[in-house]
Amino acid sequence: MLKVFLVEDETIIREGLRDIIPWQQYGYTLVGDAGDGEEALPMIRQSRPDVLITDIKMPFMDGLALSNLVSKEFPNTKIIIISGYDDFEYARSAIRIGVEQYLLKPVTKAMLVKTLNEVSEKISSEREQENYLEQFRSEVQEYEQFSRRRFFEELVTGRISVGEIYEKAGQLGISIQAQSYKLLMYSILVRNTQTKDEEADEAQQEAHEGLTRFFQMYPEYLVFRWNIQTYAVLIKAGPGQMEELTARCLDTIRMHVLPIENKVEWHVAVGEETSRLSALPGSFDEVSRIYSYRHLSGGCHVLKKENTRILMDNEEGSLKNVDMTRMDPSILRGFLENGSPEEVENFADEYISGIHEAAASRLFCQYLMLNVRFTAIAYLESLGYEQKDFIDDFPAAQLTGRNLDEEELREYVRTILSCVFELKEKESKSQNKAVIRQALEYIDHNFTNESISLKEVAGQVHVSANYFSAVFSQEMRQTFVEYLTQKRMEYAKELLRGPGLRSAEVAVKVGYKDPHYFSFVFRKTQGCTPRDYRAKYAKTH
Repeated sequence: MLKVFLVEDETIIREGLRDIIPWQQYGYTLVGDAGDGEEALPMIRQSRPDVLITDIKMPFMDGLALSNLVSKEFPNTKIIIISGYDDFEYARSAIRIGVEQYLLKPVTKAMLVKTLNEVSEKISSEREQENYLEQFRSEVQEYEQFSRRRFFEELVTGRISVGEIYEKAGQLGISIQAQSYKLLMYSILVRNTQTKDEEADEAQQEAHEGLTRFFQMYPEYLVFRWNIQTYAVLIKAGPGQMEELTARCLDTIRMHVLPIENKVEWHVAVGEETSRLSALPGSFDEVSRIYSYRHLSGGCHVLKKENTRILMDNEEGSLKNVDMTRMDPSILRGFLENGSPEEVENFADEYISGIHEAAASRLFCQYLMLNVRFTAIAYLESLGYEQKDFIDDFPAAQLTGRNLDEEELREYVRTILSCVFELKEKESKSQNKAVIRQALEYIDHNFTNESISLKEVAGQVHVSANYFSAVFSQEMRQTFVEYLTQKRMEYAKELLRGPGLRSAEVAVKVGYKDPHYFSFVFRKTQGCTPRDYRAKYAKTH
């Protein structure tokens, strides 16, 4: 039922209108009436009617003044003005305010009923369009996140100027202005990646979705997907807010991961505060370096600059301050499994920084080099590679007979790790391409099914929805929803070019149960209605 409010200073007319119309029969509920605008306004603010019927000439506050206030406070309320004054100036003022209908007294029941029906239909149509728009926004949200990710990459890598930052942020509807900024990076990874664990995958997915909902609630946080495993958060703070906003962010991440800590590994790297957008690329380099330290953190989940600083004893050759736990092959193995090529240099620097003094010993240096070499070989063999496929790319084996200085040792580690990641990336791309190929085949055969979803397709190719979403965007340079909609629209245009099928039938054939929503999406994506497209095609052929 639509709510209607009546304002008329002549009691007989007001009561006549109130009692003569069977409101419910026409889909309305009369929520109140008043004798003037001043009396009506607080009642209108409380009842929030869908339709306001008001006289123009009234004491204390006339109908135009009331309409002007109501249209500003409640822009969706439809206003019907009734007047005994056939005056063009009143009509012109009413049109300027946005009044829906302007009726002259005496108003008959039939006239008012006709107007109420027209207004009801308009409200219904507008609400339907708003629902379609909301549904469309929901469906394309994934695409918007993909656009935000590209913007973020440009922002933190310094590929765009400050002026371009503001311009692109405006295009994406992102508020970027703040007193100061801080970057965080975080990851939540399933512990056992060797076997399929659907329960762990779902727990990881729920944690990511919960955090995304949290960040979307607060404009101070901008969350972006950096790569398949890693998310980044840009915190925007006003004066004196940064410490509180950072603490709230970290507490929320903990809250989502602690209940599932037995299933996932998680880390957060916290960068330094800066007051300039132009300084963000440097801040990002720093937080990336801190983030790479997670492989050496020994169970520390929240990483900051102060807990990644290595304090060394100045006594040359001393072993007492050397972090010997770093010699554990599982540290290298963990980095090879969960790290990225971009982190190799930072990881090698941190790894060597903790043990380089011990490397002054020739025996220890050889042990370290062999440890790195054998761990890398074992990892590549676990991926299915044979030594003949990669061993020639490793530093010459005779180097293990030398006592390398610190920089040579770093370069040795970097070279081997880079080689591993190059082969791993090649294997990953091959696997991702196979996943995408299977997914595209499934979509091509099922895109006309109304119920098809990202989660369904991910299940068909045996990966998690979160992983599939990231891989699909990375490989296709468009999101799943964008690709699916594009497929449906191309097929719709093909059917519209042929004879016989009505738009409603085309809608069903391309995967839309609701023909009105199909028309809405078609107009949004193609710039014209299905009917206009058909007519335009017929004229040119």
